[in-house]
This record gives sequence, C-alpha cells and structure tokens, in this order.
Amino acid sequence: MDLKLEKKLKRNLPLDYISAFLTNLNMQSVVWVLYLSYCGLNLAEIGVIEGIYHATSILCEIPSGAAADLLGRKRSMILSRTCTACSCVIMLFSKSFGLFAVSFAIQALGNNLNSGSEEALVYDSMRSIGQEEQYLKVYGKLNIIIEVSQGLATVLGGVLADYSYFWCYSACLVIAVSSLLPVLLMSEPPCTGAAKRQESIRHMICLHFKASFGILKSDSRIMKIIVYYSVVFAAETLLFFYSQQYYFELGYNKTSISLILLAVSLVSCLGAAMSEKIYRKFRKRTKNVAAFAIGTAILCYGFQNALLSAPAFAAAGFFNSALYPIQSEALNQLIPSEQRATLISVDSMFFSVAMILMFPLAGFLADLWGLAMVFTGIGLTLLLFVMVWNILLEF
Repeated sequence: MDLKLEKKLKRNLPLDYISAFLTNLNMQSVVWVLYLSYCGLNLAEIGVIEGIYHATSILCEIPSGAAADLLGRKRSMILSRTCTACSCVIMLFSKSFGLFAVSFAIQALGNNLNSGSEEALVYDSMRSIGQEEQYLKVYGKLNIIIEVSQGLATVLGGVLADYSYFWCYSACLVIAVSSLLPVLLMSEPPCTGAAKRQESIRHMICLHFKASFGILKSDSRIMKIIVYYSVVFAAETLLFFYSQQYYFELGYNKTSISLILLAVSLVSCLGAAMSEKIYRKFRKRTKNVAAFAIGTAILCYGFQNALLSAPAFAAAGFFNSALYPIQSEALNQLIPSEQRATLISVDSMFFSVAMILMFPLAGFLADLWGLAMVFTGIGLTLLLFVMVWNILLEF
C-alpha cells in the first residue's frame, strides 16, 4: 500500500473519534419526549412519531447502506450530518404532529446514511492497514467516546431545556453543522473485493441486495445475531426514552432527569470499557447474561421507586453498552467486505422493525395503564424471549 494512503487511513480513526463525539453530543435525545409532550402530544402520538422514524429507517436503511458501499462511505456521512441539521431546524419552528413527523423522518434518513457507513469506513480502514484484529478494542473506545458525549449532552440538554427548549435545539443545530468538519478531512478506504461496474446505479443496487440477502440466507448465524440483538437493544432503547416521562411523572424536573441519565451514561461507559473482559469471562453466554440483566432491570420500574429504578436503569445501560462491540465483531467476522455496510444496515433495519412494533404499542398502553405497568410487561416479555430463544434457536 502507498505510504501516503496508509497515513491518511490511520488518520481516519482519530477523526472518527472526533466525529463520533460531536455527532452524539445530541442534547435533544434527553428531552425530545418531554418536548413533544410539552407541545401537546400524548404518549401514543409520541410513540407513533417514533414509529414513523423507524419506518423511515426501514425504507432508507438498506439503500443508504448500498449507496455507502457503492458510492463511498465519506459522502454518506456528509449527507448524514446535513440531514441532522435540517431536522433540528424543523424541530425549532414546528408545533404540529405533521411537521414533527417530517423532522423525525429526516433525522432517520440522516442516521441511516451514517449507521453502516461510519462502521464500515472504520473497519475497512483498519483492514487496509492490517489492524483489523484491534477492531474490538477500537470499537470499545468509540463506545466510550459516545457514552461520554451522550452524558454531556444529557446534562446540557436538561439544563438548557429547563431554561428554554429553543436554546436546546439551537445548540443541536450548531453542533450538527460542526460535526461536518472531521468527516470532510477523512479519506475513503479501498473496498476489497469490490468490482468496477459500468451498470446503472439502480442495477448495481439490485445486484448488491441480491448478494447481501444471499449471504443472509446461506449463513443462518447472521440472521440469528441480527434478530436477537435487535429485540434486546430495542427494549433498552424504549427504557431510555420513556424514562424521561417516567421520572417526570415521579416529580423530577428536567435538570434532575438529565443528572439521572448522566449517571446511567457514566455506568454505560464502564460497560463499553469492560466489554472485552466480560466476553472473555462469559464467552457465548455473554449475550444471555446481559439480556437477562436488562430484562430484570426493566422489571424494577414497576415499583415506581427512583431509589430502585435508577440503579436498575444504570445496570441496563451497562450491559447494553457491553453488548454493542460484541455484536459488531460477531457480525463483521461473518460479513464480506464488499457487502459490509449493506448488511450492517440490514441489522439496523431489523432494529427499526422491533421499535415500530414496541414503541407505539408501549405509548398507547402507557396512556391507558401507566408507564410502570408497561415497563413491567416489557421486562417480563424480554426475559421470556431470552429463555425461549435459547431453547429453540441458540447460536
């Protein structure tokens, strides 16, 4: 490999660290449920909007992953940051269900463009310079950076939202624009096994999908990994977002809620850092131990006691963060380089399906029975899912 190109590819890692920090300094993540509620939406409507977000993800995730593989990961990441900025502008000035839905759809498109692209760019950069064996460690560092960034965002978002939602979303807009700079400085890694095609982009994407789904069909391990982790991650994500309303109903203000979420983020950082050690200890059982812990933690919300639910929330965050690099490495070991971004996007699509089913239903039931009852049901369902899965479909 050309030494100049190798140097540029090595530089991708620190640039991605910076990019990940800015991208995840997303202050609206700690207040968007409260903000939509403040604007007059009930939990069912909030659930539908989140469902629209994930429906958009399903429609756009695989094409965005194919575009990243075929047209370049860097360009996809640039478009991603642009979509995030546009979404923030709409959130700033809209007060209706329809415009909120448009904003969430654009945000989903932006996240789709980034999800498979960033991960594939980092992995292929490391593979090109012969450092792919260090991927789990690098991914763990990325998760720590993400958790730290999200932790800062939770505090800043809560404080700014207590003062003004307008300033909170204005800050998100500035950060989204700033996150473009490190991406512009990145270099596109070569994609091993990618053939030079003269066909139209549409035909190329069709060929891409055919090859990717052929891999899914030929190796059942990939499908099992994707489905299992999608359900577990969706349950923990629902816990994270509806916790905003849960603690608000317990009498906490937005700043206090943000401090609870900060504590969870700090513990999640520890989970990301310890991911490799946890896997060495439990090996294949790690996914079951972690999922069981998350399900038990969600059950604790049924007691409507912050002294119990807050530590349980932290435990769920710890094990959830520990699982991300483990799942990522498991998938990357089975996916050919030229379909990596597409199949990583397929993984995100399955997560979106789980969220579409769970989030609106949880919101609707919460309007009827309350969040505590709904969390109890989610916890029990996740525990049952883990037990049945391991009896019938262990991988």
